[in-house]
Amino acid sequence: MTATTPAPGASPPDGSFERTLSVAGRRLRVAVRPAAAGTDTPSRPLVLVNGIGASLELFDPLVAALDPHREIVRFDVPGIGGSQPSTVPLPMAALTTLLADLLDQLDGLTGTSHRVVDLLGLSWGGGIAQQFALQYPQRTGRLALVSTGTGVMMVPARLGVLARMLTPRRYNDPSYRRQAGREIYVGEDQQAVDALFSRVSPVRPRAYLHQLFALTTWTSLPVLPLIAAPTLILAGRRDPVIPVVNAHVMGSLLPRGEVHLHDGGHLGLLTRPGELGRVVEEFLDRT
Repeated sequence: MTATTPAPGASPPDGSFERTLSVAGRRLRVAVRPAAAGTDTPSRPLVLVNGIGASLELFDPLVAALDPHREIVRFDVPGIGGSQPSTVPLPMAALTTLLADLLDQLDGLTGTSHRVVDLLGLSWGGGIAQQFALQYPQRTGRLALVSTGTGVMMVPARLGVLARMLTPRRYNDPSYRRQAGREIYVGEDQQAVDALFSRVSPVRPRAYLHQLFALTTWTSLPVLPLIAAPTLILAGRRDPVIPVVNAHVMGSLLPRGEVHLHDGGHLGLLTRPGELGRVVEEFLDRT
């Protein structure tokens, strides 16, 4: 294993750190906010899995809003942010195996166990979260699926929205993002969306295509009843990317699923982290 700190200087007051770890021969960037000291019953670590093209900084507003006594793990998938690109596209199952291997390595860095974790998957990242619960049921505590669906077998967005999602230009071109946002980010404050995207790294087209491959060759729909973990499905009524009907389909098929709808759009959890972060916290804190 190799571990390096990307930037010199003092650690943040909350003890957060970043490392680049060698996982199955691939360099993956990971960020950890350790649980604050002074709690008798520490929560399970929470793993945040990002949407397509997004580096781990996109989750900054949510991390700041969540309970400091909860350890939070974020990472960049291959080719995104600070993680090494893959020479070939990886399917969801392979990406999930990388995540499991990454969590195993974190035990030696944080002094806490990552054998069982809670997972929150946003949009594309909801596929990884669902696949993890299927591949590693004994390692999955609670599951939060946010603005996400069941992959290729889901109710699709309108063609105009799908066309906008096929390109990473919204990450690399602010003017295009504002234009595309009129279709993609309905229900969101545009200034809040701009602030979110100002945090993330530019996206390599090949890495974005690899993520599209993973999504378009995967579905969870036939096997959702096999996911035994308690699952929160958080969806926006005005989300044009993942039509809200998908949340109802998932809620009806997941044995322990519950649906929570809000009045925002696709990025509601990140543009309104105080409000919707509490919904996630209340779900994760249940015994």
